[in-house]
Amino acid sequence: TLSEIEASLPSGFSINTHLFRQADFIDLAIENVIEALRDGAILVIIILFLFLANFRTTLISLTAIPLALVASIFVLKFFDITINTMTLGGMAIAIGVIVDDAIIDVENVFKRLRENSKLPDAKQKASIDVIFEASKEIRSSIINATLIIMIVFLPLFFLSGVEGRMLKPLGLAYIVSIGASLIIAMTVTPAMCYYLLRGEGVKGKLEESWFTKKLKSGYENVLDFTLQFKKSILLGTLGLFIVAMILVPFLGRSFLPEFNEGTLVISTVTIPGTSLDESNEMGTRIEKILLAHPGIISTSRRTGRAELDEHAQGVNASEIDAKFEVPEGSTKEEMLNEIRADLSIVPGTNITIGQPIGHRIDHMLSGTRANIAVKIFGSDLYELRSKAEEVRAQMENITGVVDLSVEQQQNVPQIQIKPDRRALARYGITIEDLSEMVDVAFAGEVVSQILEEDKMFDLTVRFDENHRGSMDKIRQARFNLESGVIIPLSELASIESKSGPNTISRENVQRKIVVSANVSGRDLRSTVDEIRANVETNVSFPQGYFVEYGGQFESAAQATRTISLLSIISILGIYLLLYLEFGSLKTALLVMVNLPF
Repeated sequence: TLSEIEASLPSGFSINTHLFRQADFIDLAIENVIEALRDGAILVIIILFLFLANFRTTLISLTAIPLALVASIFVLKFFDITINTMTLGGMAIAIGVIVDDAIIDVENVFKRLRENSKLPDAKQKASIDVIFEASKEIRSSIINATLIIMIVFLPLFFLSGVEGRMLKPLGLAYIVSIGASLIIAMTVTPAMCYYLLRGEGVKGKLEESWFTKKLKSGYENVLDFTLQFKKSILLGTLGLFIVAMILVPFLGRSFLPEFNEGTLVISTVTIPGTSLDESNEMGTRIEKILLAHPGIISTSRRTGRAELDEHAQGVNASEIDAKFEVPEGSTKEEMLNEIRADLSIVPGTNITIGQPIGHRIDHMLSGTRANIAVKIFGSDLYELRSKAEEVRAQMENITGVVDLSVEQQQNVPQIQIKPDRRALARYGITIEDLSEMVDVAFAGEVVSQILEEDKMFDLTVRFDENHRGSMDKIRQARFNLESGVIIPLSELASIESKSGPNTISRENVQRKIVVSANVSGRDLRSTVDEIRANVETNVSFPQGYFVEYGGQFESAAQATRTISLLSIISILGIYLLLYLEFGSLKTALLVMVNLPF
């Protein structure tokens, strides 16, 4: 455990386990759901009291919220779905709808009980019969209304890729929650009405509340005015609809809203070949700049990542986790702009600022930890770098573009070993055999583990320093072949000291270089559209070279296409349910006409 590891550390060393915990974000999401529950309950209490002026109806309606959420959690558990950010989000969105079915049922029962109490004693029905008939009266309406809402969310289940993995849990949690609320409205709510709204429960409450009377009176006036000028109102509404449709293309679009995670991730990349000491010094300088800002609470840094790490990085790359709280009187965007301005004085470093979950989403979508990735493909690395700089120049003056950087690809000193195919054929060796021999000899291979002072260490076999410490030693390094012949490496390959690229990025087997950027103070889609227009107009690519745009907007566009297509099917499903409810094509169409408005 961490406590045991900490106990074994030298004096003066400690482990801080609170720099970044994803559990903190989950806890915050749970707090938000609890706040939404609280706010929803308060609104329900206020609204029910205004309309019904009865404490018992309020209690019955409020009961639907915790029961529906608990039932949803059990259903999600049954399907092995965890309580995560998206499922919690689905429940939070559903809270406003969860009480609808119960309110409709309670209000109708309350109204029928009131009407029944006004009848002469001889004509009054038993409370249980009134409650049964009142619940049955609106049963089909509640079921169809809930099914219509479920149909609206069905397109989410047909999304693929990252957007599907993210939004499907949200849709499932939402549908399960409102499904549970429907069952509760059909079972628990009538039972509670029987025990709480009969007899003394309705005495003294036979008249409508003053608020309901005022509302009805006001609505009658509005309805009279509407019917008197119905043509003008319909034409005006149609005009507003047309204006709204015209404005839709100009609305900003993004894939996901920005999460408020409470932690920043500052990625810094210096020139390839930078030593660990220099990179550490640069990282310390950046941390001091961050800690001088009033919004930054603490920082931690990782410089480089091991070769076997899933995100292996050289020591020229660092990641800094900075816990923050937005200063009073400021906004998060203003704070980030100040931090970016402070860090801009650090020379020779590409700096990208994001958040842990946001960074991971960007990395999954485009392979880079930024909102936008402009990928340039081609065969010649030098030409790729040149075109990348041209693209960067077209992006740097676009409003909203921040953290602009070109993938660090530079020439570094290398020892290049090029196989001599004729010599290999003479000795019966394949290129794969030679590659494995060289790899084991100079990089080493783990063959076992040894125990020393209660700690396990890898046992690595490779040539000693006398046979790999210089160019001459590498050339003279001898290998035992299966035939028993001992031969120097120089007989099997040419060994030269040259400069070459520190890294070669590929996608679909093609070489590429990436220009990445984040977006601040502007929507993602319009920013990408402007970048695309600038690049297409001002940057020309040789034959065989081309550019692709990746990032969150790409997933947003794909999701929009899928949802738009499936929405047509959803609308047909809604129309079918309305027809089954009303039994009239004209009435169902009349309801559907309200959808655009």
